Amino acid sequence: MPKKPFHTLHQMVKLAKRNLNQTSWDYLIGGTETETTVARNRQSLDSLAFKPRVLNDVSSIDTSTTFLKQRMSMPVLLAPVGSLQVFDPGGGATATKAAADTGIMSIASSVCTPDVEEIAEASNAAKVYQLYVRGDANWVDDIIRRVIDSGYKAFCLTVDTSVVSRRERDIAKGVTPTSPTSPGDMGYQASLNWQDVERIKQKFDIPLILKGINTAEDAEKAVDHGVDVVYVSNHGGRQLDHGRGAIDLLPEVVDIVNGRAEIAFDSGICRGSDVVKAMALGADAVGIGRLEAWALAAGGLEGLICCLQLLQKEISGTLALLGVKDFSELDPTFITAASPVASPSVVSAFPLLDLQDPGY
Repeated sequence: MPKKPFHTLHQMVKLAKRNLNQTSWDYLIGGTETETTVARNRQSLDSLAFKPRVLNDVSSIDTSTTFLKQRMSMPVLLAPVGSLQVFDPGGGATATKAAADTGIMSIASSVCTPDVEEIAEASNAAKVYQLYVRGDANWVDDIIRRVIDSGYKAFCLTVDTSVVSRRERDIAKGVTPTSPTSPGDMGYQASLNWQDVERIKQKFDIPLILKGINTAEDAEKAVDHGVDVVYVSNHGGRQLDHGRGAIDLLPEVVDIVNGRAEIAFDSGICRGSDVVKAMALGADAVGIGRLEAWALAAGGLEGLICCLQLLQKEISGTLALLGVKDFSELDPTFITAASPVASPSVVSAFPLLDLQDPGY
């Protein structure tokens, strides 16, 4: 357990803020320019309410699910977070160890440490490797071969990052974005296109994920190109400003994909109830990013394990109170539109941050 055990997620966030300097905290919570997309992510989640069923036997709850043919204890992915080593020295290796302990899947970012092979060797958890393209086709192919040889279950291209966004919290302090494990020309990411997707699918026998899909039109292109997982995400509001709240995009993507690919989702996910909302609307797995980093900053490996255990308790409790035993009984009829009750922010899912908890 962390040196100061936490029993709620809001306590974890408070510990993380206490442990981080202002620069690291701002890097973690910040978005692009006006941070409108960050706020909309939370607002869109808060604008969904539950419609529970009663008098169903919920004495036994099963939070498990299957994603990429891997059985997981709950439909939660440790999303790829750049510079994860800022929040724990082990970076991506620590994340995959927590995934192994809790029975979920981790996605390693190419802009965190350690490298492909070391992360793969850190645990026996199912893993995905995510790449920002910093070289030509031969460079990409070499990375994919290493990913396959290291036993990763899938390869992920992030496709919403053609340029470095203007994250003004960082710019104002003179913080320069770095890519410690992917040095090279960022122009290659800008030139990434559907022909590259087609080439990778034709050349390599590994499931392909496209992360950063934001429209039904691009989701349809993805499945037409044989993509195995459509990953709906607006990068947590860290790329395009003035985007829609991510959960608002999910139903149209689910509708157009129509079972032809699996669907992952992230952006704004902070609570177990958020995970359940995304699953009810058709996601197959739900990623956590900032929550993952907050947990590592609060207590390293033990902190992340504790966070995931709390998240699973929240998921289980939400399912029980909705009147369902598992995710197979969940569908969009359990969700309805509602008015949000709080001003949205990156931490508005934690209204008790000002509560005077002993020791926090």
